Amino acid sequence: MNDIDWAAIGAELDRTGFALTPPLLSSAECDEITGMFDEPGVFRSTVVMARHQFGEGTYRYFGYPLPPVVQRLRQSLYPPLAGVANDWAARLGEDAGFPASHEELLRRCAAAGQRRPTPLLLRYEAGGYNCLHQDLYGDVWFPLQVAFLLSEPDKDFTGGENVFVEQRPRAQSKPMVARPGRGQGLIFAVNSRPVPSARGYKRVVMRHGVSEIREGLRYTLGVIFHDAK
Repeated sequence: MNDIDWAAIGAELDRTGFALTPPLLSSAECDEITGMFDEPGVFRSTVVMARHQFGEGTYRYFGYPLPPVVQRLRQSLYPPLAGVANDWAARLGEDAGFPASHEELLRRCAAAGQRRPTPLLLRYEAGGYNCLHQDLYGDVWFPLQVAFLLSEPDKDFTGGENVFVEQRPRAQSKPMVARPGRGQGLIFAVNSRPVPSARGYKRVVMRHGVSEIREGLRYTLGVIFHDAK
């Protein structure tokens, strides 16, 4: 985590609502996490996306205790992102008061009845995609999350870009695309973000998804910081 230029990450999040980290997972770690997909006892639930009209693909929510590599990412990435989250809230005239430690955030989630872990492992085959959505899960939610690409673009799969849509007030929506490399983290807004306006800052809503995979298999680790009901 020491290789992350958080000032540059913060500037890019301010500019677009998403930002790429350097590779934070080695090839061996990507293989380790991908290999968990069919392991018994690792996950608390499985979602077949087509059954809910979420898209085409399958994702599985990890159960507690989280695998060590997932726990490490969740705990180490949270503190600097809490600074960004509190700065965003201040720009919008809010006092979100996100705590400095991830443990305290989880205590707030638990007090609101949100005790189920939300980190997840997603698998898309050819033809798979993820519809535009937001990952809120309850009244207590953290405004940033991170997705780690575990597969090699243009080798393990083609297509499958990360898609973002910014719903600007009184204007047409703005589409954006990101193409992380294997092991990179893609940090992005969960629900909304502040953008400059004539009177300071305004809130714009963001949604995210994944475009259609044309060939191969695409695995992604999603690190969401708040827990679910």
